[in-house]
Amino acid sequence: MIYLTTKKNIMIKKILLTSLIITSSIIAIAQKEEVKELNCYNKWSIKFDERGAEEITDGIYTDVIVTTRVGAVAKCYSGKAEVVGKKLIKFYITLEDGSFEEVKRTWKDKSNTDVYIINGISKSMITVHNELVNVLWPKKIKPKKAAMKLAPEPSDD
Repeated sequence: MIYLTTKKNIMIKKILLTSLIITSSIIAIAQKEEVKELNCYNKWSIKFDERGAEEITDGIYTDVIVTTRVGAVAKCYSGKAEVVGKKLIKFYITLEDGSFEEVKRTWKDKSNTDVYIINGISKSMITVHNELVNVLWPKKIKPKKAAMKLAPEPSDD
């Protein structure tokens, strides 16, 4: 075995430590700069949270959005929904030809019963395949509030 002198050994340790610190810093910066793109459900959810929504009354709505999510992947479809007793009863996805297809799944723990609608979004329903399903009422979003008007700067009059 060949042993390095103490000075060479210390120098190699310093170089390795410096390399490790630089590499860790680069990885940390890269992770912070990585921006996750929002899916369609997240975008709508943020809008509902910011503005709020009018109460969803009983009736049939042909202007809803049906969202399905598995993990971070979401799909949003145009649809139709029936509300009775302020609960979602049935909902459909609009097909390309303008007709509707009822959304039928095998639901976990009866998550499709007593589906209340809070702030324009139905309670999440979950399938046996861990797919999350919600119905949104985008036309019930409250209007955007007017921005605050800034006062003029003082003048030298």
